[in-house]
Amino acid sequence: MVSGGATFAAGPVSSPADADLRLADSESVSPAPGSLPGASLVESLNRALERAIGQKAVGKPQANTLIAPSAPPAPSPVVVELFTSQGCSACPPADAALAKVAARPDVLALSLHVDYWDYLGWEDPFAQPAFTARQKAYARAAHLRTLYTPQVIVAGTQSLVSPADPELDATIAAAAAAPPTVAMIVSRGAEPGQYAIDLSAPRPLKQGTVVQIVRYVPQARVEILRGENAGQVLDFANVVTAWHAVAEWDGKAPVRLNAKIEGEEPAAVIVQTALPGKTVPLPGPIVAAGWLR
Repeated sequence: MVSGGATFAAGPVSSPADADLRLADSESVSPAPGSLPGASLVESLNRALERAIGQKAVGKPQANTLIAPSAPPAPSPVVVELFTSQGCSACPPADAALAKVAARPDVLALSLHVDYWDYLGWEDPFAQPAFTARQKAYARAAHLRTLYTPQVIVAGTQSLVSPADPELDATIAAAAAAPPTVAMIVSRGAEPGQYAIDLSAPRPLKQGTVVQIVRYVPQARVEILRGENAGQVLDFANVVTAWHAVAEWDGKAPVRLNAKIEGEEPAAVIVQTALPGKTVPLPGPIVAAGWLR
């Protein structure tokens, strides 16, 4: 299904910073990263979120400790984002395809439900305006004005329209074959839910990045009562409930971030290139990802 172009929230962004952070289940969500001169990138992302959904987002990160590189880059799981909707009749096959790759240890599969099909008669309970904003940011980064579902984004760069299994598998394989540029090590802290995230780059990155933490529900089953999928019982995998931009990293100096995760929902960390945008931060290639577990 295709939706027309839409406006983007404005917000200046700038230099890297480290973060201590505390995140609970299903907190507010931040749109995709980017880079422009001005105020803090994380502050700008969260202000844009507040304008989009009227909620208080993640506060300003606090400074933390720099570390020395401890290991060469190891392959990260390939991040696969599916923009989907329970109100879209073309989406169930893509939901099933995502569920298949979600079982792979080399893939971080995430289902982001958008809200622009809710008017068709079924209001998707998993949809959030910030997920629609993230899809819009990807469209703007690709110089596109049209949104559609289902759309799959692999590694923050490759866009697929309702891909069949072989096409999706081939795209994941190509992303996995790219040489890693960032070393990320996640280690548990002394207390339950505490994690240290160590980031380093053997060669300085050409562009800065945004560190994001994602919370999700591994499995969900929903009976659809109205709309294009009325009468169906649909299964979903790795349904995203919260997406936080928590810190900036310039991709040059090694850094350690301390995270405190509350609640039972699984969590993952994604480090994504920040692309310059005209009026809004834009998401670029994902350079590292992993689970907080």
